[in-house]
Amino acid sequence: MQINEWSQREAQRTLSRLLPRIEPVLSDPEDYRIFLTRVHDYFPRIFALLHDLYGNRYDFFYHLEQILLTTARSFAERSEDLRALDARRESDPAWYTSEAMVGGVAYVDLFATDIEGIRQKIPYFKELGLSYLHLMPLYRAPGVNSDGGYAVSDFRKLNPQLGTMAGLNKLAAEFRRNGISLVLDFVFNHTSDEHQWALNALAGDDEYQNYYYLFDDRTLPDQYERTLREIFPDQAPGNFTYLPAIGKWAWTTFNNFQWDLNYQNPATFNAMLGEMLFLANQGVEILRLDAVAFLWKQMGTACENLPQAHLIIQAYNALTRIAAPSMLFKSEAIVHPRDVATYISLEECPISYNPTFMALIWEALATREVKLLRHSMSKRFDLPEGTAWVNYVRVHDDIGWSFADEDAIEVGIQGFDHRQFLNQFFLGIFPGSFSTGLSFGYNPNNQDMRICGTTASLAGLEKSLEVGEKHAIEYAIRRILMIHSLIISAGGIPLIYLGDEIATLNDYSYKNDPGKAQDDRWVHRPRFNWNRAELRTDSATIEGRIFQTFKHMIHVRKRTPQFGDGSTLFFDTQNPHVLAFSRNTEVLVLANFSEFEQMLQSDVINAYFSLTPTMTDLLTGDTVRTDALHLEPYQYLWMARK
Repeated sequence: MQINEWSQREAQRTLSRLLPRIEPVLSDPEDYRIFLTRVHDYFPRIFALLHDLYGNRYDFFYHLEQILLTTARSFAERSEDLRALDARRESDPAWYTSEAMVGGVAYVDLFATDIEGIRQKIPYFKELGLSYLHLMPLYRAPGVNSDGGYAVSDFRKLNPQLGTMAGLNKLAAEFRRNGISLVLDFVFNHTSDEHQWALNALAGDDEYQNYYYLFDDRTLPDQYERTLREIFPDQAPGNFTYLPAIGKWAWTTFNNFQWDLNYQNPATFNAMLGEMLFLANQGVEILRLDAVAFLWKQMGTACENLPQAHLIIQAYNALTRIAAPSMLFKSEAIVHPRDVATYISLEECPISYNPTFMALIWEALATREVKLLRHSMSKRFDLPEGTAWVNYVRVHDDIGWSFADEDAIEVGIQGFDHRQFLNQFFLGIFPGSFSTGLSFGYNPNNQDMRICGTTASLAGLEKSLEVGEKHAIEYAIRRILMIHSLIISAGGIPLIYLGDEIATLNDYSYKNDPGKAQDDRWVHRPRFNWNRAELRTDSATIEGRIFQTFKHMIHVRKRTPQFGDGSTLFFDTQNPHVLAFSRNTEVLVLANFSEFEQMLQSDVINAYFSLTPTMTDLLTGDTVRTDALHLEPYQYLWMARK
């Protein structure tokens, strides 16, 4: 945002009044010097952002002081080790755009039982080549109504079965010693109804009732509902839940046990700032900001992607630059592609999930055509300098077909009909489908649904193993490898859902757990099978072939600077089945989405990438002649000039 002259002057005057109240918090002179330097750099922006959000309140300056005090206290409590990390990150601000960044994501309990188990698996992470590990929500949460950990009861305590916050702090330090950045979720749109703030609200405490959106009757909720969509229409219809204990209605966007936080109250903003900076001080290097689109509510709108949501995140970003500058934000915005991009900037979220790339990789597998994937990425892959995508094939959530209808129309595809086809294909219903998936979130009003399933099952391995067809098994393995080759080579940070590297199949045992049986997403969240992982060194097994290929691709990525920060150019090969992009004009990536061999014309490619008569296949070291390029079924190539 632009900071006008009035805001600059007022920020300076305000800071001069506030600093004498802040100084006692920072008793060490060197601490105060560092803090003061950062405050002078960022306070004008912080003032402007918070004034836009809360400047019409009579108590604005009081809350501004409290927010700055929270920031100062968190800075004062930061360990020497983390301050040293801050200094390293400030000297290398684009560290996360390096080709060395490779991510993994897992549930603590499902992967290794507890925090100590995760620590013991550090050699496994290093063997695969990970430098970024996202541990799924591990905070204290209700035993049943936990939404997979996203209904948080306490950000400062772990689920007791997983360990303690002190143990997490030690794990983060050991990760740092091993070159791995700890990534955690920050669920800041809502809390569990068992969070202490919610319990205080239920006890009648006005202060904490104002932390949430609570209504005395249905008058306002009914008016809001006119323009809101239902996120989980089959399991949590509507957006409001009645609380008989206090006779009020709570805003509950996602589930009736998750109360939306009221960021129109600056005290809520400050309270969540304290939780955020507490996590930073435990050694978290990247916070995945959950459900960013829903932070602000305004009558007559969809209450998604409102400008104030961006102001909140930007203010948190600037405050973090003061207290814990080595921590950065990753946005999770599963919305229209144009809206996803609005959260990505150095001032807001420097990295972001790339849900459109993910969804269209699966779309291209189903259609065997890359036109929508290529066209959409050629329009939407570029990001501001210094920012990066997090590219993934699967994560813990369902797959929604979040491509832009306007992109689809431009390549002759009707969005609604195409989504119906994709649903049928990945449910295994469409004739000729290789997939084994389940539906989630079906909405009978608009026939929308999402797809669940592990990568291996959706890519055909489950079905082909059941029938025992060797060619089908081979093609399924090739699909798994090919789509992962794309996320590893495209610009950004590749993120592997751990278990995919050993071809984990759907696990239907969740149906036997009453707490999970109604949520089909658990089909692709099985307990990690360490017996199968023992096969990872044997390339004659499916597990070994996939693991060793993943490992090799990651190794090649890390030794190839062209896979770091820079440009990615998607272009049309004039072959509908082959995706092509160049990395920093020096590496050419090709991927065949078809079961049939495909030929490419070198003169077509030369219009976008300067071929030499022979190129080096970076993955095999082989020489590739470019006068008549051909790709085997589901083959991929990473090629560099000799």
